[in-house]
Amino acid sequence: MGRFDNRTVLVTGGAGGQGSSHVRAYHAEGANVVIAGVSEERGRELADELGGRGERGERVLSVRLDVTDEASWADAIAATERYFGPLSVLVNNAGAQNPAAPVEATDRRVWERILDINLTGTFLGIRAAVPSLRRGGGGVIVNIGSTSGIGGTACYAPYVASKWAVRGLTRTAALELGRDNIRVNAIHPGVIATPFITEPAAGSDAPISDFYSPEPFAIPRMGEPADVTRLLLFISSAEASFATGSEFVVDGGLLLGPALSYEAA
Repeated sequence: MGRFDNRTVLVTGGAGGQGSSHVRAYHAEGANVVIAGVSEERGRELADELGGRGERGERVLSVRLDVTDEASWADAIAATERYFGPLSVLVNNAGAQNPAAPVEATDRRVWERILDINLTGTFLGIRAAVPSLRRGGGGVIVNIGSTSGIGGTACYAPYVASKWAVRGLTRTAALELGRDNIRVNAIHPGVIATPFITEPAAGSDAPISDFYSPEPFAIPRMGEPADVTRLLLFISSAEASFATGSEFVVDGGLLLGPALSYEAA
C-alpha cells in the first residue's frame, strides 16, 4: 500500500529537474500522476518511463500546460478529471529564473515574464484546481517557493518578488479553503542541484552554481531534488493533516548563515 493510493496528483513543471523527482515519487507511492508542462516531448518521455504509452498509461498522464494561460489550465484540469476523476493534490512547481541584473538594469519585460510564471501561474493553478479538489471532498495544494523569497537575493529582483508574493498567496488561500478540507502550504528550497542552478538562465552567461558554494553552511552540500521531494510527500500526505498555511524550509542551513566548526567555536 502506498501513501497516495487512489489519489490523483498534478505536478506543474512535472518533467523538469525537481518536478520529475516529485512525479516519480508520487507514482511510486501509488498515485495517479499528471505530468503538466510546456514541453510535450519531455512529458511523454517521463510518462513512458513510468509505464505509459506515449502521453498516457494506467496511472500516468502527460498534459501540455502553460501555467500563465487560463484556458490551458482549464484544459489540464478537464483532462485530469476525464482520465482519473477529481484532483487530490496540486503541486505548483513550475518556475522561471531571471538573468542576474540589478534592479536599475532589469528590463520590464523580464520582470513581467518572471512574475507571470512564478506568481500568476500559481494563482491561476489554485483557482483552476479548487473546484476539482472540492468535488473530490478536499485535498492539498503545495506551492514551491524559494529561500530567496524569505531572505532576498541581490540581482534577482523579479524572482525574489515573485517568490515572496507566493508566501502571501499561500496563507490567504489556506484561510479561504480550510473549511473545504483543502490544505495549502509552501515549501522553500535552497540551492538545489537541477538545471535551474547548474545551467544559465535565458540571457545569462553563467549558471548560479558557478558562483555559489555551500561550504560555509551547516550542511555543506547543494540540495538534491529528492531532499525537496521527501518533504513534499510528507506535507501532501495524511500524515500532515493538521498543517495548513505553513512554510517549510529545506535549505541545508542557508538562511541561518555561515556555520562554525567545533574547533572555531
